[in-house]
Amino acid sequence: MRPLVLRAGPVSARVETRTAAVCLSLLVLALALGLVGLCRGDTWDSPATALTGLLGHGDSALVVQQWRLPRVAAALAFGAALGLAGAIFQNLTRNALGSPDIIGLDAGAYGGALFALTVLGGTAGQLAFSSVAGGLLTAAAIYLLSLKSGLSGLRLIVIGVAVNAMLMAFNSWVLMWIDLDVALVAVGWNAGSLNGLGWSDVTLPLLIIAALAALTAALSHTVHQASLGDELALASGVNLSLHRVLIVFAGVACTATVTAVAGPIVFVALAAPQIGRRLAGASGVPLLPAALTGAVLLIAADLTAQTLLAPVALPVGVVTTAIGGCYLIWLLSKDLRKGRTP
Repeated sequence: MRPLVLRAGPVSARVETRTAAVCLSLLVLALALGLVGLCRGDTWDSPATALTGLLGHGDSALVVQQWRLPRVAAALAFGAALGLAGAIFQNLTRNALGSPDIIGLDAGAYGGALFALTVLGGTAGQLAFSSVAGGLLTAAAIYLLSLKSGLSGLRLIVIGVAVNAMLMAFNSWVLMWIDLDVALVAVGWNAGSLNGLGWSDVTLPLLIIAALAALTAALSHTVHQASLGDELALASGVNLSLHRVLIVFAGVACTATVTAVAGPIVFVALAAPQIGRRLAGASGVPLLPAALTGAVLLIAADLTAQTLLAPVALPVGVVTTAIGGCYLIWLLSKDLRKGRTP
């Protein structure tokens, strides 16, 4: 046992150094893509013009600060929130498929938003509250159904997939019976889009995401302990019941906050944690690389959506679905070749 103890320190140090380097690289890449987003409009501005406008000088100041900056800030923050949510649930289930959009939380949040649009007035506050409530109720239902014979990550995912299918069917049924004008708004919003977002739309969600990120950072140590297994977590003093309630709340709230503003943006929460884990060379699913990878993926997808059929801007959800579908096929084929479940 002694040689193992002697080697553990350097190995751990190398992993932490690599994780720090990866996080710094992802942060720089995210900021660089953000600058590209500030340059992107009906016409491309130079980086110097965009930076000048960002500082409030020049003819482009109004366009950059009021039109482009909210969209860039939303893409970075929403991508980070989705990456964080994906990492939370993949750690909780100990499975690469444990993502909010796979296990039904996106569909639950969308159902809550449909309730706000059809029954309530459909204000921004009602959308946000109903989305979070729908996501939390879905998470509670999946969790309770998964508790039989002990909590299992694989059972939770299978039940989540079934609940997701039922919720999607219910949401489609609701869309068939509501007024056409409301249905058109709901269907367009369901694609997941950052088009037309301004500061009035994103200020409160950005503050909520910042608070949730702080909560997740405070829970990061227990997330790591719990990902090692229930027995080890309990032996290290982790209160699993309280931990699961808090961490599930943080993950659902991250997903629902994004859904309330931009609609369901799928596959970012699925792909970002695993890409971040592979880049960092970590054995588990580290939270910070997942969040930064999510920010990079969403801002890159949004730039692609704006450019692909310019001057028509596609919903970003169309691009993330295409990318995520390819990633899911690759992930499944890779793990099936190894003869194991993802």
